Amino acid sequence: MRHLNFIDSLVIECDKTLKTLLGKPEVSDRPIPGNDLVEPNLSEAQQTESMRLMRINHAGEVSAQALYQGQALTAKLPEVRESMAQAAMEESDHLAWCEQRVHQLGGRTSVFNPLWYAGSLALGATAGKVGDKWSLGFVAETEAQVVKHLEQHLDTLSAEDTKSRAILEQMREDEAHHRAMAISAGGVDLPQSIKHTMSLVSKVMIAASYRL
Repeated sequence: MRHLNFIDSLVIECDKTLKTLLGKPEVSDRPIPGNDLVEPNLSEAQQTESMRLMRINHAGEVSAQALYQGQALTAKLPEVRESMAQAAMEESDHLAWCEQRVHQLGGRTSVFNPLWYAGSLALGATAGKVGDKWSLGFVAETEAQVVKHLEQHLDTLSAEDTKSRAILEQMREDEAHHRAMAISAGGVDLPQSIKHTMSLVSKVMIAASYRL
């Protein structure tokens, strides 16, 4: 097996970035939730609301890709890097599912995605540099907040939009698993001030992605 040097790693990471932002991420062989369901007959208002909610979730998955990528780059323990890579693959599935659903609903992804990606990559790399336990704690708190947002979206989403609902329910299950994984791997409970800051940043991203 060839040992990757710095240039090799840089090219690989740049390739991941382009695939994430251009909508062609590497995905697993898992079936798309709800793909076998008939497209619901939504009103124009319901369709617009579903599209905006799925655009928010797509933006969140763009951020998740960058977060895990940054943490994997700076994680010290091999098992932590492997956990990050596995979680990132599942997040790639979410990214592809959300993008497909946004397009099915007649919309487009957020124009701010490059901004969310850059900020999350920097945060992930910084968290990894501080230490694996803090990095894993950051993942655990991020996933806890994501699960909360998904539950809110499931409450808001039209009951008729079963296709979007199937995607969000599977995402909620996966994100809860990622959180449990991070905690069991030694993630620490973050200070309340950091949790509050993360929540505020998340609200900004949600508000912007909802509109654009």
